[in-house]
Amino acid sequence: MRRHAPGLAVGIFRYMNCRLFSILAVSSLSLGLSGCGYFDSRAAHKAQVTMIGMTSYDLQACAGLPSATKQVNDTTQIFVYNGTQPQPSYGGSTLIPIGDIMTTVGQLGGGGGTTCSAVIRLDHDRVADVHYTGNNDELIGTDGICSIITRGCSRQPEGTMNKNTGSLLFGPVSAFHEPNGPNQSPGSTYSSQSGTVQLNPAPNSTNPVIIPRMP
Repeated sequence: MRRHAPGLAVGIFRYMNCRLFSILAVSSLSLGLSGCGYFDSRAAHKAQVTMIGMTSYDLQACAGLPSATKQVNDTTQIFVYNGTQPQPSYGGSTLIPIGDIMTTVGQLGGGGGTTCSAVIRLDHDRVADVHYTGNNDELIGTDGICSIITRGCSRQPEGTMNKNTGSLLFGPVSAFHEPNGPNQSPGSTYSSQSGTVQLNPAPNSTNPVIIPRMP
């Protein structure tokens, strides 16, 4: 009868322990990132890409009715959505004050936000731009609170949304900065007055900062 070397069982045991440790480490990291806002930030920033091109009907179907609207000109509108999320609470004990530690880290790191306003520009009844403002950063990443506004559109995409964005995990979207804004049409950025003037390009000029547009 052939016997296996004693070291083989030990090697298998060590291998299984390493595999288990790796799985637990990855799971803990994933849960930690999720709890600190990493995936919320990525979702909010991805929505700034996927929502481009939506009709106002689809936008209101998945995000709801806006808190405020503004008709800028004949072809351009501004929709404003507001969202609030309660401050997260952390358990702990008098021996290890986890709650106090997490609160301090959040304050120092700029996290711990609770509110977001999404300002959406529509050009010819299509979403052309999505901006976020407010105290909206979580512990990791930026704009994580804003995912509560765009979540309905992200989880059940509408037919007029932009689908050419890559995956949430491996696409070009970052949790730490917003994607570049898309180019806008002149009609959605210039009024009859602003289209005739421009910024004075000379930093040391004595002329006004806004001057007539050069031919």
